[in-house]
Amino acid sequence: MTVDIVWLRDDFRLDDQPSIAATADRPALFVHVHDPRPQNGRPLGAAAKWRLAQSLVALERSLALRGARLDVVEGPADRTILALASAADARRVLWTRRYESEAIALDTEVKAVLKAQGVEAQSANGRLMREPWELTKADGKPSGTFSAFWRRHRGLGPLPALQPSPERLASADWPAVAPPRTTIAALKLTPTKPDWSGELSQGETPGEEGARDALLRFAAGALPGYADSRDALAPEGTSRLSAHLRFGELSARRAALAIEDAAAADPRLARAAEKFCSELGWRDFSYALLYANPDLARRALRPEFERFPFRDDEAAFRAWARGETGYPVVDAGMRQLWRTGAMHNRARMIAASFLIKHLLIDWRRGEAWFWDTLVDADPASNPASWQWVAGSGADAAPYFRIFNPVLQGEKFDPDGAYVRRWVPELARLETRHIHAPWRAPAASLLNAGVALGRTYPQPIVDHDTARARALAAFAAIRQGAG
Repeated sequence: MTVDIVWLRDDFRLDDQPSIAATADRPALFVHVHDPRPQNGRPLGAAAKWRLAQSLVALERSLALRGARLDVVEGPADRTILALASAADARRVLWTRRYESEAIALDTEVKAVLKAQGVEAQSANGRLMREPWELTKADGKPSGTFSAFWRRHRGLGPLPALQPSPERLASADWPAVAPPRTTIAALKLTPTKPDWSGELSQGETPGEEGARDALLRFAAGALPGYADSRDALAPEGTSRLSAHLRFGELSARRAALAIEDAAAADPRLARAAEKFCSELGWRDFSYALLYANPDLARRALRPEFERFPFRDDEAAFRAWARGETGYPVVDAGMRQLWRTGAMHNRARMIAASFLIKHLLIDWRRGEAWFWDTLVDADPASNPASWQWVAGSGADAAPYFRIFNPVLQGEKFDPDGAYVRRWVPELARLETRHIHAPWRAPAASLLNAGVALGRTYPQPIVDHDTARARALAAFAAIRQGAG
């Protein structure tokens, strides 16, 4: 009997999963091929590898509860899938589309070989609300601004209907001559010596069930104040869904429709719901940019930024990465990232702006650091967001927008709770001084047990000096462009 093969990559759920829904009426092989080669898409960073392992374990459990199993293979993804299709006498191979150029090339080759062998190859959108090519302008390019992109997105009407999770699934027998299977543990995705993962995804439950619970909690809890409080650093005013979306434990369409349903039931939620859906829209926008610009993580979208006079300052980069810049809100964000693999979005913007505009360090270095340390490191959102902060991307922040980290801290962490949580050496400092401890009177520092330069660093750069330097650098490349 011929079987179907569901090739699982970054889509670890059963709900609204087109490839799995298509096989609900017959035995299939549900396969994850672990292939860290660049040809299979951008290799995961350390934190995301850990998160992948948790997601696979959860999917394995979900499949088992419905009578099926997850088969894990390690090796080159293209050769492995083609060999398995031949060994299983597969009728179809189904997968979720990807949008990185290397991954597209690999998938295209696999599809061509399968078709030449008489095997049906089906790819589907299981990752985005809408495909990039549905949202292009007349010239085939993505909109240059998010507002135009989002109008086009909304103008297409309701999202496609969701496909519910099958109640039962069945796994076919593993072919005798197929590539050998392995275990999730054998992939060695999680750190051991030392195991630094103890606080990763703190407060989150990886997997589809955890994603569904997080969505319900958000809709019932933080959603009413989302539009106004999502930037506040200390309260939990965000959805906590980014890692679930990154690993496909929740579909973007499911998230959008759940929140829109909540707003339909309570019109007072309309503004918050629109804001949340527009954030999902930014995710689609980032993928449209990646699809149109395969080198999004390597090359500035605005060519003049390739001439930007970045500085090679290893000591400054190391201080930034370790959360030792002397600016508490920057340091709090970077320490939260290092310990938990997560970082509040406002803190990401503040920290990224500081690296690029205060330290004049190449945005690509920061993007690579986030790629390695974020559990939700996303091949589109990560580089698109860094380019936005740098001013080199689509709809980017204007070059003269240089966050003052003291004012940002005072605005988005007014009582200092976020800083006290992640920079405990400042925990006893009075609130009026906590975002600029170098301005505190000696008596306040003494009472708080803070010795600047010893227990907590002095600022590694003066804000006014850094701002003037950055503006001069931006002016220089703008003049060159003219």
